Amino acid sequence: MSKNQTQNKSLVRAVDWQKWARQRLTPSHDKNHPGFAICILLLFVLSALALAIAPTWMPEGYSWFAHTISESAAQSLESAWLARLGFLFFGLAVIWLAIASKPRWGQAIVWMHLAFGVLMLATAAFSHKPWLEGVPFDSIEDAIHSFTATTLGFAFSFGVLLRLLQQWGQVQSWKIVNPLALCASTLIPVLMLFQPDIAGLVQRLMFLVAYIWYGKETMELYHSLSIKDPAFKSRINH
Repeated sequence: MSKNQTQNKSLVRAVDWQKWARQRLTPSHDKNHPGFAICILLLFVLSALALAIAPTWMPEGYSWFAHTISESAAQSLESAWLARLGFLFFGLAVIWLAIASKPRWGQAIVWMHLAFGVLMLATAAFSHKPWLEGVPFDSIEDAIHSFTATTLGFAFSFGVLLRLLQQWGQVQSWKIVNPLALCASTLIPVLMLFQPDIAGLVQRLMFLVAYIWYGKETMELYHSLSIKDPAFKSRINH
């Protein structure tokens, strides 16, 4: 066998492998199902419930008005698992939504929200230092938490901005949600910095806006998938 024939066969194998990898790594719109959107929405609801209930399980002295959500998931707290579970559900829901929404969002928006989801999982894994005085904590874990919590905010802002630009000029029933989410994700962190006494309140408002934005995107996903599978929508309605 000549040298050129060997090189050609190697090139063909390389192209075939790339084609195989692309087919498996690229999410297919046809393989998604309307039921996926319902499951994603359920994860968001469970996340919101966990984060809403978590402050009621905190030791005396915790204030949902002043203390942040991360402080309800702080190190050395017996009931911190509930808020961490809320972060976990939130991250998983966003990752699933981003993968399922690739045909609608495009690659750049998907990567921004995948980053948000992964960083939210990291925020659940690495906890904030305790708000209680005199309680020992791991300063490295606290630093990692601060980094992931800050970075996911940037990922969300850029993801929303790109989606806003993508939908610019389109007819939308929830047109106000994109600019509202963008303003909340950029202005609220600044407000928390200068008004720490109300940090817990304004952060919860920011999370509420994020849940609304992702809920809107999940419903749009459900609608687009239902068009592909009208039989499923018919079964749900009946």
